[in-house]
Amino acid sequence: MPPHSPDPEESGPGPEAVALDVSMAPVPGSLYCRRCRRALNLRFNNLGMVVEYLHAAEQRGQRSDHRPEPVPITEIADPIIECDFCTAPDAAWIYRCANQVTDARRVTARVVAVGDYQVRHHAARVRRTDTEHAFTQAWGERWSACQGCADLIEARDLYGLIGRVVESLPAKLTRGKHLMRTRGQLHERYSDVFDTLAPGRGRIAPGHPLGIWTHPAGEAP
Repeated sequence: MPPHSPDPEESGPGPEAVALDVSMAPVPGSLYCRRCRRALNLRFNNLGMVVEYLHAAEQRGQRSDHRPEPVPITEIADPIIECDFCTAPDAAWIYRCANQVTDARRVTARVVAVGDYQVRHHAARVRRTDTEHAFTQAWGERWSACQGCADLIEARDLYGLIGRVVESLPAKLTRGKHLMRTRGQLHERYSDVFDTLAPGRGRIAPGHPLGIWTHPAGEAP
């Protein structure tokens, strides 16, 4: 159950790469940090190799005071399970959907016309922007939700869920022009979640961090 907030910026290099073909194999789910007992998110390079683990705080553009120590959630005695939508503590439910990944690209060059550059006094319009693959963000199949977000998911209220999540995000993601970009990212991500939700949901309980499922088709492996 990795954190699923919008990604405001690219982070620094992570631990040594681990081979994993995300195009063929399912992304490892429910990785947690052994040290702080919180969920981790994964990033891959263009070869499908894990190159970085991120805490939820880092995913939201904040800083963590320690490096991730990734282990399966089943190896954490008392994991701190936060809502993957609004980050509220004490998530109550787990939903499953199709595995999702998002490709991020970095700008490598911006091309302008020389004449335009001179006439506009160093303020020329960009004629072409070249980019390259930066990383692939893996969102996984399991999404934890607090009761408030779960109520909106059960009602399939996409815009209500987006509004609730936006209210929980830091100002750097919602101030001015950033708000439209953030809402657009959330709309795209949550639309995929709603479109591919598996039947049922898992109730998070002590000793059952992967949920006690209420529908046979949604049972956790």
